[in-house]
Amino acid sequence: MINLNYQHLYYFWIVARAPSLTAAANKLQISPSTVSTQIRALEEKLGQDLFERRSRSLILTDRGKVALAYADDIFSLGTELIDTMRSDVGNPNHIYRLRVGVSHHLPKLLTYQLISAAIDCDSFPVHLVSLQGEASALVADLAVNHFDIVITDQPVSLASDLPIESRILGECNVHLMATAELAKSLKPSFPNSLEGAPILLPDPDSKMRQLLEDYFHRKHIHPHVIAEISDSALLKSFGQGGAGVFPVPSIAVSQVAKQYNVEDLGPLEGITEHIYASYSASRQHNPAVAAILERARNILLH
Repeated sequence: MINLNYQHLYYFWIVARAPSLTAAANKLQISPSTVSTQIRALEEKLGQDLFERRSRSLILTDRGKVALAYADDIFSLGTELIDTMRSDVGNPNHIYRLRVGVSHHLPKLLTYQLISAAIDCDSFPVHLVSLQGEASALVADLAVNHFDIVITDQPVSLASDLPIESRILGECNVHLMATAELAKSLKPSFPNSLEGAPILLPDPDSKMRQLLEDYFHRKHIHPHVIAEISDSALLKSFGQGGAGVFPVPSIAVSQVAKQYNVEDLGPLEGITEHIYASYSASRQHNPAVAAILERARNILLH
């Protein structure tokens, strides 16, 4: 087993983030030649060139970029460790900063129910930072420690050498909802009544859209697609206005009914939307991350 010299890794980390070797040396308060020697020692230990030397410049190699991602994680965790050990978790001044990445295809109400668990717990105050994006981009940022946890509507591909875990949090049945007037005409023979019925669909890249298309194909049902809307809140607003029926995960049905004054037509048999979480192994014991995972166990089907 290789015994990694973390002092050498720290020098590498500073140099990789600095505009020049001289600037890094000034920050470290040692000579440039000493910094260069320490980095070469790290390269020899790892058996890889981390920088390409061009004149007086150091350019990260592909292996160097991988090493930098790990160094970001290592030293960020080190800072977090010191802050945590120096703070009293029971002290209201001790605040966990939770960074959550969320696939923009996930319904907003579902997302809220999951990540709000982190700030609902009175035992530890949390500063929540939540950003939306494509699942693959979010997980890439997770790999370099920009997020504590990423929640998506579909599984993500992970490189075997990344210290990241990905698992199913649970699943939701998919329901269709509509205004009272539209629901009245469709309920008696639902779901066969969806033939030719106006429907609002999420965008084609979402997992729910794929599930709906598979369902209609399997049932030989051909609804009339009125609109394709990526923003779930906007889709519900169109549904509230009577434009068509629209899909909602089961755990949000009662809240959507109340908020948008619409009715539940019922679940679509055989359709379940899976919810996934990705996080580094070191983060699953973070109290805020643990609260989200526990909330998922309580509200999602398993």
